[in-house]
Amino acid sequence: MTADRPTLGTLLRHLIDLLDGAVEQQYVLSGLAYRPRYTPVVRTLDKLGPASIRAIAQHAGLTHSAVSQTVAQMARQGLVRKRPGSDAREQIIALTPAARAMLPALQRHWTKTNAAAHALDDELTMPLSDLLVEAIAALDRSSFARRIENKPARSRIRKRK
Repeated sequence: MTADRPTLGTLLRHLIDLLDGAVEQQYVLSGLAYRPRYTPVVRTLDKLGPASIRAIAQHAGLTHSAVSQTVAQMARQGLVRKRPGSDAREQIIALTPAARAMLPALQRHWTKTNAAAHALDDELTMPLSDLLVEAIAALDRSSFARRIENKPARSRIRKRK
């Protein structure tokens, strides 16, 4: 890596800004008060029905903290409601009627977004989603913290020259 090249974190944040910025702009142009980060929560609740933050996180492949923060934003916008679960610490999250009313428009946006992602993949040497799945799997085998500490990974798919 050269000193002029941005670091991994900077590149990832820039990529997310480019992707999410364009998607969010399309929501705004359509008159939807909706953010791209809501999508995994909405999709999960649409599929599972009311669920705990823990269940949403597991189903969506997100951290509990990320889901909790996203749900808090969505609740402020009136897109989800919370009710106590069977355990005093647990909250059950459900889509509001306002969020359900947005689903047909969101489905259309998601279809267009997926088509754009496939078009982007066609321009790359490897589909971006495949590379991200591979990177997440590698980090599941050996966390980035472990790598920073210079501890060897348990297994590697390939070594770079």
